[in-house]
Amino acid sequence: MKVLFTLSRRICFPIFCFLIVPAFLTTQVSAEDHHHQSTAMEIETLLNTRAVTYAQASRFVLEAANVLAADNPAEAFDYAVRQGWLPGNVSPDGQARLNHISRLLMGSFNTSGGIMYSITKNSHYAYRELVYLNIIQTRSSPSMPVSGERLLFYVSRMLTRYDTRAEAEAVRQVRPAPEPVIVEEEVMIRREILAAEIASIIEEQAIADTTVEATEEGVMITLSNIMFPADSAVLPDSEKEKLTEIGRVLGSISGIKILIAGHTTNVGSQDYLLVLSRDRAKSVADYLVSIDACEADNVVIEGYGGSRPVAGNDTPEGMAANRRVEIIILEN
Repeated sequence: MKVLFTLSRRICFPIFCFLIVPAFLTTQVSAEDHHHQSTAMEIETLLNTRAVTYAQASRFVLEAANVLAADNPAEAFDYAVRQGWLPGNVSPDGQARLNHISRLLMGSFNTSGGIMYSITKNSHYAYRELVYLNIIQTRSSPSMPVSGERLLFYVSRMLTRYDTRAEAEAVRQVRPAPEPVIVEEEVMIRREILAAEIASIIEEQAIADTTVEATEEGVMITLSNIMFPADSAVLPDSEKEKLTEIGRVLGSISGIKILIAGHTTNVGSQDYLLVLSRDRAKSVADYLVSIDACEADNVVIEGYGGSRPVAGNDTPEGMAANRRVEIIILEN
């Protein structure tokens, strides 16, 4: 066993040096050898560390990502906390947890994530993102301490991903990418994934009378039983609270166009209901634009009156379901 461990160390150490050391080399030729030696010593120290501290991890990750060259680990830790890449309630000498290291890596390497991470920026979703990106290759417990060897591995994976992404971008700039061929099935799969993510947020935020589904038009967010005053398109404060949370979701998805459709019950003349439903849709659109959830030029407004019921109008429950506003994400 001891022989195997020693052999593993001899193999791992050159690999980590090859992948990580170049990120630490300075442009000053006179300091190059000294820097190389200190980096090699640090890597050797990390390989012998069963649980790194937040200060150790901060110093190593920030310099590997070319964010901050700090000889003092405490200085690096303070910087990471100020940037929001580490929680404010952890201490520099505390054992670093995997979910917090995930957030540190995502922030330091400026890695974008899915909709949940984009909105919350918290450690839980950072961990999930790195599992999805195959940086974390096994579903270890998010709360487990991180060894120095594991930290080196994660950083090397991030550096490899960063270099690959940069090379791909350089190729795209030289040679325009061909027009993608979009298959209808692929479109629906993307919509279903987005709908599931939005539905998860709505459930977590406990937004009442709101559902999400993938449709042929796009991802539809339906606000049922929307409580406008009778014969009015003035948006009540209670509905603004719902729309503020939904607006955070929409604002995190770049390049989208949305259709906002108003619906009413069938009580009244159809001409009047068409105007009223459109005015209510416009009130919703205006509010979403005002909170920077979407661009005014990317919003289409429609009013359907009572022509598209989803339930009978002979019960209070049915009328509440028909009195709704639909926000449909058309593309992104």
